[in-house]
Amino acid sequence: MKLILQETVDNLGGPGDLVEVKAGYGRNFLLPQGLAVVATAANELMVEELQAKRAEHEEAAKAAAQALAASLSGVSVNVKRKVSEGDTLYGSVTAADIAEALAEEGFEVGKDQIRLEHAIKALGVYEVTLHLPYGVEATIKLWVVKDETE
Repeated sequence: MKLILQETVDNLGGPGDLVEVKAGYGRNFLLPQGLAVVATAANELMVEELQAKRAEHEEAAKAAAQALAASLSGVSVNVKRKVSEGDTLYGSVTAADIAEALAEEGFEVGKDQIRLEHAIKALGVYEVTLHLPYGVEATIKLWVVKDETE
């Protein structure tokens, strides 16, 4: 049975993909759930329109990611940590801490987009790479400073 997917289906494809499935799977699951439609000539025209819209959406999203990367370049954020007498951190600075510091600066970046090569366990200046969607990367400066409030 040939179907055109309306939504992403695991291990099958994404919206607009023309797939060949067993009749029972298509008739009993994909069609009733609204995940697919039967592949007819009219529906294939609809798929072409859907793919054009998806391409426009992806271009806009990629442009937004590039704009975010441009605005992030040159940004430096401070993370304050309590330290022991030897100026060593009690913990480490994590991706979540960096995402929180960026959010305070007005940038919405998920902690899963922040890549740390190794754990940050000392005071100092670090360069952190952000992996944004569509293969866009940005680099920020991270200052780990002593928290003087004791």
